[in-house]
Amino acid sequence: MILAFDIGGSRIKAAIWGGSGLHSLGEVATPKGDTRAFADAIRGFAVRNVKGIAISIAGVVDPATGIGKVANIPAIDGLALGPELQRLTGLPVLVLNDADCFALAEASHGVGRGHQAVFGIILGTGVGGGLVIGGKVVTGAGGYAGEWGHGPVIRGEHAFACGCGQVGCIDTIGGARGLERLHQARCGEAIRSEDIVAAWKAGEAAAGETMALWRDLVAGPLAMVVNVVGADVVPVGGGLSRAQGLVRYLDEAVRVRILRRTTVPLLVPAECGPDAGLLGAAMAGQAAWG
Repeated sequence: MILAFDIGGSRIKAAIWGGSGLHSLGEVATPKGDTRAFADAIRGFAVRNVKGIAISIAGVVDPATGIGKVANIPAIDGLALGPELQRLTGLPVLVLNDADCFALAEASHGVGRGHQAVFGIILGTGVGGGLVIGGKVVTGAGGYAGEWGHGPVIRGEHAFACGCGQVGCIDTIGGARGLERLHQARCGEAIRSEDIVAAWKAGEAAAGETMALWRDLVAGPLAMVVNVVGADVVPVGGGLSRAQGLVRYLDEAVRVRILRRTTVPLLVPAECGPDAGLLGAAMAGQAAWG
């Protein structure tokens, strides 16, 4: 059995994977500022006869050093979390980025089943991504492979400052907050992404123009990534992706921009739901420890 965790800025979810599916162990609030309390929260889910601990976390872990960059959980930011938890629990520990776990879950149990190259993207508050090739997560130098949301690719009036320190990242316009930012910049109207999408679906012109701009800015960089990694399928998760018709709308624009000609949808709504992080972590643990 594998003890799996999905650790976000607000909650820690835990489950056991025994080969027949995930069995929830419950969840607790994430101790953000106290390293000892964080470790105690993990140890509070201790169970017997597990091969190891696999963790999906909202941060990036350098595979060479094990040190994580976890901006929304100061207690473990800059900490080699895997080795530290291994010392405390006596069990092998594997720590992965949450978008990587999402992509792995979709590759093994979701819309990516049977595909060689799966590039999973998250359109949530911001933009994330993970790359799985041949059933294995590609982490890359520093652990940043798949992070298509960052890099100064946007120019002109829609090039906004990003939290990563650069200007013009897809992360600044691709997620829910980005869509709201674009709409406010265009129309001077500060409304929620849900309301923008609803207005677009209702045929309102201003919202339609915002959505067309959003699609144009996102589709080009995403098509380039698809060309580079050779993705067979792109599972799409995150809150923004659940808006009816949005994934299909973006897919149409991406497919006319890639080199491969296909009438089959490339971007597909994800299937694994809120447990994708737990499932992906468990799959990575199973691959590591058998």
